[in-house]
Amino acid sequence: MSIVSNNIKFLRKKEHLTQEQLAHKIGIKRSLVGAYEEGRADPRLNNLLKISVLFKVSVDTLISRDLSSNMDNDWENEVKTRILSITVDKEGEENIELIPQKASAGYLNGYADPEYLEELPKFKLPFLQGTGTFRAFELTGDSMLPLEQGTIIIGKYLESVRELKDNRTYVLLTSSEGIVYKRVRTSRLSDGKILLTSDNKNYTPYPVAGEDILEIWEAVMYISKNFPGGGNPEKTDIEELKNMVLGLQQEVIKLKKT
Repeated sequence: MSIVSNNIKFLRKKEHLTQEQLAHKIGIKRSLVGAYEEGRADPRLNNLLKISVLFKVSVDTLISRDLSSNMDNDWENEVKTRILSITVDKEGEENIELIPQKASAGYLNGYADPEYLEELPKFKLPFLQGTGTFRAFELTGDSMLPLEQGTIIIGKYLESVRELKDNRTYVLLTSSEGIVYKRVRTSRLSDGKILLTSDNKNYTPYPVAGEDILEIWEAVMYISKNFPGGGNPEKTDIEELKNMVLGLQQEVIKLKKT
């Protein structure tokens, strides 16, 4: 058997899963799991990503190290590589994928699947282009007032929990809670845990283990349908709107020069 086929079988048995259960978790047929484990077929990249996420093992480790070997039994103590799937436009530029409220539940299962991401709405913010990887999330509930339900949070991707900063807000994908937008307290708890708090004090803070965090998106801006002071967008003068956009473009040019 190949290294990857041996590792899939080893990890499945380690987690006390049948081939049928593993197949169900990653969305393939049981016969295909059998083919992987017997070395009759090699997993496609999207299935490798799903297996990697399920067992919390990097793809590189999965395909290059014999996890069943006693000489390699330190693999569980490694800092796992966080895998990010993206989509690009015809010019090869990264899109900003939007996760609307109705898709938030499915994102937990599909976030590492390029085919799932292809089905999501996408848009561009030219002034963010080239400064990182971004994704947009539609808020649910009222735990982060004054930002209301329906507000769009634009998040910049972070690779590690070590990049979290105390008292900043982040969109986090967690294995236990799904997508949450919270303020992070990194210095309040021990044992590798951080505290997630809401700006709405009616909600109780709660801890989450670093290993349960699957994706981290640092909040960099938001888009809201609610205008300050209850202003009516239909009454905004077109010329005034043009001047606002022009002013924003000039500010971006100044920032690029600094």
